Amino acid sequence: MIIVLMGVSGSGKTTVGGLLADRLGCGFSDADDFHPAANVEKMRAGVPLTDDDRGPWLRALRRAIYGWLAAGESRVVACSALKAIYRDILSPQGDVVFVYLKGSVETIATRLQARKGHYMNPALLASQLATLEEPDDAIVVDIAPPPAIIAQDIVARLGALGLHQEETPA
Repeated sequence: MIIVLMGVSGSGKTTVGGLLADRLGCGFSDADDFHPAANVEKMRAGVPLTDDDRGPWLRALRRAIYGWLAAGESRVVACSALKAIYRDILSPQGDVVFVYLKGSVETIATRLQARKGHYMNPALLASQLATLEEPDDAIVVDIAPPPAIIAQDIVARLGALGLHQEETPA
């Protein structure tokens, strides 16, 4: 199973993704690692990415998803996946579960301002929000609780959908 945690920058994709992968006992990947250097430099400079900029990045990520699926690996992936067309590229066969980390603009802006050592310029939040097409076929999770609670909530929701079965301690 491939789970893509999606949402705007600052929604907690990487933090929650790592915790979720630990709980599920699978690998974790951050889609940021698939960006070409030119995209990273644009974002660092506060220049919004275009669909043309995102195309090669999304295709590289889909190739990785194909590889994980072919190898029978489960994985949690942190990826903004802001538009429906991007999600279609990532899951053309409906073989990816999307979890939308949704929160208030105020919460996300505060997180971005406090974040250190990340190339994503906080000034890009407005362009990300303008680009965001909220999914109608994703698990939607509120980002207000602590990350561990969010990860626990996602595991429970996956279980309720029959997508994951929690192991009971012996």
